[in-house]
Amino acid sequence: MAFDVTAAHFQERVLERSHHKPVVVDFWAAWCGPCRALAPVLEAAVADRAGLVELAKVDTEAEPGLAARYGIQGIPAVKAFRDGEVQSEFTGALPKNAVGSFLDSLLPSRADELVAAGDESSLREALALEPAHADAALALARLLIADGRGDEADAVLANVAGSFAADGLRARLKLERDAALASAFQALDEGATERGLDQLVQAVAASADSDRRTSLRAVIVGELDALGVAHPLARETRRKLASALY
Repeated sequence: MAFDVTAAHFQERVLERSHHKPVVVDFWAAWCGPCRALAPVLEAAVADRAGLVELAKVDTEAEPGLAARYGIQGIPAVKAFRDGEVQSEFTGALPKNAVGSFLDSLLPSRADELVAAGDESSLREALALEPAHADAALALARLLIADGRGDEADAVLANVAGSFAADGLRARLKLERDAALASAFQALDEGATERGLDQLVQAVAASADSDRRTSLRAVIVGELDALGVAHPLARETRRKLASALY
């Protein structure tokens, strides 16, 4: 069932909820004919997916601030949120089949379900289904590293392209035997992220070896990627890293 949302509750009812399941937001207005055509199609398609996705509606006439915030230039505009960010979107009144395909693209794949299981067998099956599934590769690599199979982990991560987290984990594997970094890595593993990152940044500043500095930077960037761009620690660490590098 669709629910109306205003700027006052957008954070709670859309962004926060989208960390648990996809939330699709329909930006509409009462005067808009295509909006009236799309609404029942969208609502029926969401209902068919039995709670796997939620539908929120924003009246752009009543909430111009939200419309401006998300760059709405034509309506109906539909934006799908996952993990607090826009994952996918479309503009205009699409037909039933296209709306259904849009919603299905937001739902977990079989590989995603296997990643959620988290055991080695499931993760390997996920990678067999989707060899480029970064989350599966990272999870499997971490299991292998914990089991002392670093070479296997490196081989798994080598197949992941465009992932700062994967690059950082591979760089850490190269540096694991560096006794001077043991305290930093232990801090990261224990959840003392700020202390661990500070020690790694200090190691960057103190090192004259360009290869070592490059690897250290990759480890730090991988950790910052996990924190997220807006995290205060990520912002502060980027500043410290830039100072250490330049």
